[in-house]
Amino acid sequence: MSQSTLDEDELFGEAASEVREDVEASLREAAAALPDADEIWNVDADNTLGALNALRSALDTGDAEDALRDAKKWYTMGKRADAFEDAEDLEAEIQHVEEAIEDVESAKEQVGDLTSTIPGLKNALGDIQPESEDADEGTETDEAEADAEEDAEEEDAEDESADAEEAEAAE
Repeated sequence: MSQSTLDEDELFGEAASEVREDVEASLREAAAALPDADEIWNVDADNTLGALNALRSALDTGDAEDALRDAKKWYTMGKRADAFEDAEDLEAEIQHVEEAIEDVESAKEQVGDLTSTIPGLKNALGDIQPESEDADEGTETDEAEADAEEDAEEEDAEDESADAEEAEAAE
C-alpha cells in the first residue's frame, strides 16, 4: 500500500469518528432541550385551568427538533459514506429521541384541547346545577377565579413588555 492510501484511510477514520461525535452531541442536545420530568409532573396552580396552563408551558420541546434534525443529518451522511462500524446504537437513540419529542408534542396538543374545553364545561355544569344555599360562597369563588385570570393576563402583559424591552435593547 502506498503512503497516500494510508493517509486517506487515517483521515477517513478520523472523519468517521468526528461524524459519530457530531451525531452523539446533537442527540445529547436534543435530549437536554426536552422538558424535565419534574417540570411536567409538579405544577403550581390554584385551579384546574391554571394547572393545565402550567403544564402546557412545561411541555415545550425547545430546540430539540433542530438538534434531532442535525443528528439525523450527520447520521445519514455517515451511514451513506459507510463511516460507522456499528451504527445500530445511534439509530436506536435517534428513534428514542424522536419518539420522546412526538410524545411531548402530542401531550401538549391534548393539554391545549383540555385547556379550551374545561372553562366551557365548568360553565355548562354551573348552569344546570341548582342554586344552593351557599350562593354567596359561589360568588366568592367566581370572584377569586376572575382575579386569578386577571393576574395571569397581567403577567402575560408584563412578559410581553419585558420581551419588547429586551428586543429593543438588542437593537
